[in-house]
Amino acid sequence: MATHNKQASFLLFSLLIIISLFKSSQAAGIAIYWGQSGNEGSLADTCATGNYQYVNIAFLTTFGGGKTPVLNLAGHCNPSVNGCTRLSTPIKACQARGIKVLLSIGGGIGSYSLSSVDDAKQVANYLWNNYLGGSSNSRPLGDAVLDGIDFDIEAGGSNHWDELARSLSGFSQQKKVYLAAAPQCPFPDAHLDAAIKTGLFDYVWVQFYNNGQCQYAGNANNLLSAWKKWATVQAKQVFLGLPAAAAAAPSGGFIPADVLKAQVLPSIKSSPKYGGVMLWSKLFDNGYSAAIKGSI
Repeated sequence: MATHNKQASFLLFSLLIIISLFKSSQAAGIAIYWGQSGNEGSLADTCATGNYQYVNIAFLTTFGGGKTPVLNLAGHCNPSVNGCTRLSTPIKACQARGIKVLLSIGGGIGSYSLSSVDDAKQVANYLWNNYLGGSSNSRPLGDAVLDGIDFDIEAGGSNHWDELARSLSGFSQQKKVYLAAAPQCPFPDAHLDAAIKTGLFDYVWVQFYNNGQCQYAGNANNLLSAWKKWATVQAKQVFLGLPAAAAAAPSGGFIPADVLKAQVLPSIKSSPKYGGVMLWSKLFDNGYSAAIKGSI
């Protein structure tokens, strides 16, 4: 009988180890936006910090409605003269470290919208062929194949973003296309509600900043109340989106690292869909991610 008990205990112990390893493979992480300042350091250096599990290259600022798509990477490179194809090498280096690299479309300043279901499908085809697993002779970032698309839709109405998500997801039959969304924290989001409700998004990193009614403001009450709503959405993981410094969010929402670790993370990490923290942006991340990554 003692032998059987030992065997049962060993099997239980082994099972617990397997479960713990599985959980660690689903471990929470930090997502960062890179691309909007030539002063934020290179993409290669960004990934080499070891602080990030996701990098959003920002932004594709113009697309849809028959417009010629425009990639805007500020001072990093000029895509109009194929100056951004050299990013292919660091993108692959980031991916070799296990970091998922996504193209962020939209942003706070841009010219984008979707005029119809067909327009959404055309934009999806463009993204697939020029940034994802398709092929084109004019790939702005060279031959690197990005892992997915981040919807940072802050303008352009609310129509057809769900169809764009469905069309992009359809390409996953050929190669997995990860979908992310960056809604504002007022729930539901004015632009992305229908898209998120498709259930197709892997990551929803909610912007808990520049939104007075649901951001940290000396206490976390409004933020935590909004988090509970966002934690119910049909997405695989939900992230707490924060500014990496006070200067990153002129209308507020910055949470000092020690306050985040003591007053906020313990309350949200119990959410089954908790995925980690998103930061805006690499330019402003001067030690913040390093200070919090051990508590994510």
